[in-house]
Amino acid sequence: MTSISTATPGWLALRAPADDAARSTELARELGRLLAARRASAAAPLVLHDLGAGTGSMTRWLAPQLPGRQRWVLRDGDADIVEHLDLDAVVDADGSRIDADVVVEDLAELPREAFDGAAAVTASALLDVITSAEAAHIVAACVAAGTPALFSLTVTGAVTLRPSARLDAVEHAISAAFDDHQRRDAEGRRMLGPDAVAATAELFAAAGWHVRRGPTPWRLKGRDSALTTEWLDGWIDAAVEWRPELADDAEAYRRVRRAQAASGRLRVMVSHEDLLAWPG
Repeated sequence: MTSISTATPGWLALRAPADDAARSTELARELGRLLAARRASAAAPLVLHDLGAGTGSMTRWLAPQLPGRQRWVLRDGDADIVEHLDLDAVVDADGSRIDADVVVEDLAELPREAFDGAAAVTASALLDVITSAEAAHIVAACVAAGTPALFSLTVTGAVTLRPSARLDAVEHAISAAFDDHQRRDAEGRRMLGPDAVAATAELFAAAGWHVRRGPTPWRLKGRDSALTTEWLDGWIDAAVEWRPELADDAEAYRRVRRAQAASGRLRVMVSHEDLLAWPG
């Protein structure tokens, strides 16, 4: 298993508002209830592990919604990305500053007992870029520790763009090629891509755990034109990388959609799902 870089700090900062607007507050509240029921002592901090932590977006969003003192363990295989962690203003639901530790570690090196004593495991935009074996490794560690897990913003492959570009066939081909690109074999790692939530849910269910899933789509509008354009380029580029024969049609499609984004008319829904799992 190789080290997984979540993205550049600039991309993570650009997408952060859309991420936070999309995440499931319902599943976050459910996790909060689970943690309150499991809490052994008000004096002891809750220990939470965030996988593929990047710049700390999941911690910044979730910590204020959870009760009591918290110590977060931010785990990421990319030493450069965690240099940009920004947790200075993060507080818990009571307004107290959280504590945080950083572990630079490949997921392959995640010990089976890594989550022993932890209150929860979290991750954001991670499951779709790992393999089935890597997902099984994470699930096994959660199950071994009996630790609830909340995985946020996993892509599902569904994308809707409005208004019509009159290039529906090209759009369909780009969408299908992008999904295949997400499932590609990269250096011996066949990523789960849009199949990730279902595959991970099955792993937890097979262990006898409860699983809840919730839709968490990005809904991008005119004010999101910078993010929309960046996402659009990445979406098209990945599709063309997978199917180079799409290049000419994809560039014509790109010009139409970029013009719509620049004028504030383009609306995009990029589907994701959140998943919460806890012991049965």
